[in-house]
Amino acid sequence: MLMRRGEMKLLNNEIIESFTKINKAIYRLLKKDAESIGVTDVQLKALFRIQNHPNIGLSELAENMRLTNSTVSGVIDRLVNQKLVDRVTSSHDRRAVTLRLTQEGEDKLNKLFGSDSLLIEKLNQIQQFPQDEIQKLLQLHERILETMTIKEE
Repeated sequence: MLMRRGEMKLLNNEIIESFTKINKAIYRLLKKDAESIGVTDVQLKALFRIQNHPNIGLSELAENMRLTNSTVSGVIDRLVNQKLVDRVTSSHDRRAVTLRLTQEGEDKLNKLFGSDSLLIEKLNQIQQFPQDEIQKLLQLHERILETMTIKEE
């Protein structure tokens, strides 16, 4: 059955609005989680990525976070000042600096994602949905992402 132009436009708007609402809800939960441990949402994302990629370089972290090197450098400066991240200089190449969480940084993330995270609490509720629905959702999201991604030449 073919859809008319007006129906397609309406459906397009509904799809975009649905994803926008989900993104905003996730952002609000992430922001609350970050505030609960005394960091910003961007700092929390950096901490999480450093935890998952110990000894990551600043440029790689910036690329991973889709931010500029100077922006991420400022974020890391503040995390170092809070004693949550260490800059580690290579003994082989003094210009090469990698990042790792301090014990305090590890402890804060473990506490947050152990039991205090609103985001994890909500994700756990979603995991109570029927497993076949979750799998269909993930497959559909993968198809949408493939369709929406611009291929680089």
